[in-house]
Amino acid sequence: MIPVQERLPALREDARIERDALLEQRGRMGEDPAESIETLPSIDVLVVRAVRDELLEEQGRLAEFALARLASRGSGPDAAIHRRNADRVEFELMREVARLCPELTIAVWECAAGLELDRRPADV
Repeated sequence: MIPVQERLPALREDARIERDALLEQRGRMGEDPAESIETLPSIDVLVVRAVRDELLEEQGRLAEFALARLASRGSGPDAAIHRRNADRVEFELMREVARLCPELTIAVWECAAGLELDRRPADV
């Protein structure tokens, strides 16, 4: 795979197209573009998410991660455990993205800000 740093311009262009499509979709649903643009993720945040997904796919963990995220949104007794486990995995991936492409570090921390990080080992 081509290093992230070398693909950054293409990744940003893809993210820009995705963001424009999201903005257009919201506009068609009647939202004010001036308001909805403030709630859309930045281009670099979209790039970070794409690189995170690539890393998960390379590791063969994309489906597992997606299922853990889905389970974490549930109301079952294990939802909090799944959330902590998924957040811990995602935080490690975020650190890897920042290491691979230091230019994305600010966006990485934006993404990581919403993670629930617990220093205690998760209950398994």
